[in-house]
Amino acid sequence: MAKVNFTAARIEGHKCEFGKDQTFLWDARAPGLGLRATASGAKSYIFQGKVHGGSVRVTIGDPRSWSIADAQEEARRLQVLVDAGINPREHKAEQRAVHDARKAEQRRREVTFGEAWDAYLVARSSKWSERHLRDHEQHSDEGGKARKRGAGTTVAGPLATLRPIKLTELTGERIARWLNSETAARPTMTALSYRLLRAFIRWAAETNEFGGTVPADAYKARSVRDAVPRARAKENDCLQREQLPAWFAGVRRIQNPVIAAYLQALLITGARREEMAALKWVDVDFQWRSLRIADKVEEAGRIIPLTPYLASLLSVLPRRNKWVFSSPAAADGKIAEPRLAHNQVLAASGLPHLTLHGLRRSFGTLSEWSEVPTGVVAQIMGHKPSAIAEKHYRRRPLDLLRMYHDKLEAQLLEQAGIQAAVGESPNLSLRVVA
Repeated sequence: MAKVNFTAARIEGHKCEFGKDQTFLWDARAPGLGLRATASGAKSYIFQGKVHGGSVRVTIGDPRSWSIADAQEEARRLQVLVDAGINPREHKAEQRAVHDARKAEQRRREVTFGEAWDAYLVARSSKWSERHLRDHEQHSDEGGKARKRGAGTTVAGPLATLRPIKLTELTGERIARWLNSETAARPTMTALSYRLLRAFIRWAAETNEFGGTVPADAYKARSVRDAVPRARAKENDCLQREQLPAWFAGVRRIQNPVIAAYLQALLITGARREEMAALKWVDVDFQWRSLRIADKVEEAGRIIPLTPYLASLLSVLPRRNKWVFSSPAAADGKIAEPRLAHNQVLAASGLPHLTLHGLRRSFGTLSEWSEVPTGVVAQIMGHKPSAIAEKHYRRRPLDLLRMYHDKLEAQLLEQAGIQAAVGESPNLSLRVVA
């Protein structure tokens, strides 16, 4: 293998021989240094040596970027590695791995809660219900956007103030300060935000990307546990039996039949407001009297009875789209904000303030007057079983649920002064008892 002293003229004049894919020119000063010219006209400095009896070739770089002296120095460095029995390719890969690991660790130390939170939502959203994902988005939203309904802009969620903070700074002390700050204005929402944050920290600890960045005691510290708002049941957010006549009369006078039916459906079924709003016509079976509710826990939803009076309300609703409680004015085509009409009913009827969730609470409370088993009520409402026997051995069929549910609806109507003559059709002949 002939060798020559590399000069600028020789480097410039070296060409690939005709009929060959590549041709080499070897340097006489630096062992293993060569200049490769290909048939396409490309040139590059290369180093060639032997490691443990095997040949190894490494590309150094383009002659336009590397001077002859620099290429010779790099070839000598590579020769030192070869003499030590180290494969330059493997050595370079190891250095790259160390460099990448160092950059990854630096990135881990610099990543903010907001960046990691967004990655968390992407990774977990397929496992969550639509409502659960919306909770995560709402509680971390930075606000300032135009409201979809009404004037003004949206308010930032409790978690929004944590978004710019580095994960490494998310200590127990920092979380406790955040809880104390947010609890003063919105304790209930802050308590839910804390539970969402706690689940995120547990997820982050189990990932390669974020594991070890959040201090281990971030949500376990006593200062954090002491700062978490205590959940308190709302007092008086429930209809009393003697209030049923006024409530039903007021709701039945609502001019919009969709809102009127929706509010009564919440009380009669005990469903969550979002579950009932998301009811589709394909989920309503008038023949076998059942509803499939999009449960926030059960992926397939839960099937509950369609009671006679409720069936009569649903059967006369307009079928504008796939939603039972449709709304032409809403962006997604379904009922969005029935609270205004409900609050007007309460005010006109002289009833105390009652939230839409209070109607769900009323269902559970009023069911005790009908002596409906608590397990039946829990299954209809979509509550988790509260006892081992209920959890593992009691899963009541629809017809058994219907027996109790029909009885409960009948007693609600009787107490409200509404008589229902039930025939074979879901359309009922209804009158208010004078």
